[in-house]
Amino acid sequence: MGVVPPGAGYLETIRKLCDADEVLLIFDEVITGFRLALGGAQERFGIKSDLTCLGKIIGGGLPAAAVGGRADIMDILAPTGPVYQAGTLSGNPIATAAANATLDILAGEDCYEKLESSAAMLEAGLAEAAKEAGVVVTINRVGSILSCFFTDKPVRTFADVQSTNIQRFKKFFAGMLERGIYLAPSAYEAMFVSLAHSTDDI
Repeated sequence: MGVVPPGAGYLETIRKLCDADEVLLIFDEVITGFRLALGGAQERFGIKSDLTCLGKIIGGGLPAAAVGGRADIMDILAPTGPVYQAGTLSGNPIATAAANATLDILAGEDCYEKLESSAAMLEAGLAEAAKEAGVVVTINRVGSILSCFFTDKPVRTFADVQSTNIQRFKKFFAGMLERGIYLAPSAYEAMFVSLAHSTDDI
């Protein structure tokens, strides 16, 4: 659906409801993990989940994934607990080495400040280019993740996303591709700024 930040109090309410009914709160941080903060969306928004799912971002793009959470839950999984869990690439030494290297880089000084600054620069540049072209756009950004929605209205829900001008996004995608810039081809995807992007790139 692209970048649609949670409304004020939404995550806090979900946490309270889960606690009240003794339901696990699971965060899918496949997109947000390590992109918004070293502690992902949970750190960024100040909410702690019971379980967290992470994807290939943890391995710097290599095939890697992880699940983590409260000790009492994780202890249920093998090898200490009765629930069997395994995968084809579990413990793959190359992906594990890449994960360690990625985490070392992300824990470095000013890493997230650089990502924030680069993403803010991209957001401002896209907004200015749209204004100069006479195109209405709403840009949603959280940290280093952003989405361009071709609408003059705020985008806060999936229904808002569906009401945007998808045909204009397709033209935007094609125009960027012609200029050698590959974006995700769907209006329901997001853009990611990385430490590899220089000021010149942006």
